[in-house]
Amino acid sequence: MKHKFTARSRMFDIISDDASLLSSVSRFGISLGLGDKTVQEACTVNDIDCNTFLSVINFLTEGNVELQEEFNEVNLETVIGFLKNAHSYFISYKLPLIREKLNDAVPVDEPTDPYKIVLLNFFDEYVDEVKKHMEYEDKTVFPYVLNLLKGELSTDYKILDFEDHHTDVDSKIAELKNILIKYHPSNSVNYKLNDVLFDLLGCERDLAMHNMVEDHFFVPAVEVIERKLSKLTN
Repeated sequence: MKHKFTARSRMFDIISDDASLLSSVSRFGISLGLGDKTVQEACTVNDIDCNTFLSVINFLTEGNVELQEEFNEVNLETVIGFLKNAHSYFISYKLPLIREKLNDAVPVDEPTDPYKIVLLNFFDEYVDEVKKHMEYEDKTVFPYVLNLLKGELSTDYKILDFEDHHTDVDSKIAELKNILIKYHPSNSVNYKLNDVLFDLLGCERDLAMHNMVEDHFFVPAVEVIERKLSKLTN
């Protein structure tokens, strides 16, 4: 199957073609200042498996979930590093930044204003859900997969257990967005709040893409390994 980006594609062109891919590129540990490096050159310099990088980027670009024939070329350790970097980005950087902006954007006459308290509590509850979701992956799912790569097939856990546990972490941020758009009490334009909404919209899309990689790329690739090990042990 012919894909949009290849090892000869320039990294500059990938990011210029779709700015949303910048966050995905950075989660592979590739920083800006790329010059005219090709994908192959950038991956070599940063010690990244090029086939895996291209598989993820093309998957996100094309939205193609029929990648079964390519999973044999995917380096799952690289994918896990990509997903863990995404977790760190959301938990340690993006969500705290949005909360800071939200706190600053919602003016109140009194520090104990109930609207602001409820709004921030709603956001904090959402962040707690995201943390629990991602900590489960970091502490349970990823170690399980790394053991699979060592040839160790568990008898009491399968990647399908992760799918059953996998909750929708981006829906609550959509609720917060809707609350601000529909019900925020205001008699004038609030540019700071508009900025928060842009951040929420971007984070909502980013989380949806992250979940798509987990559900339709990572899980099927792990299932391939599980089936191979199962055949060897039977």
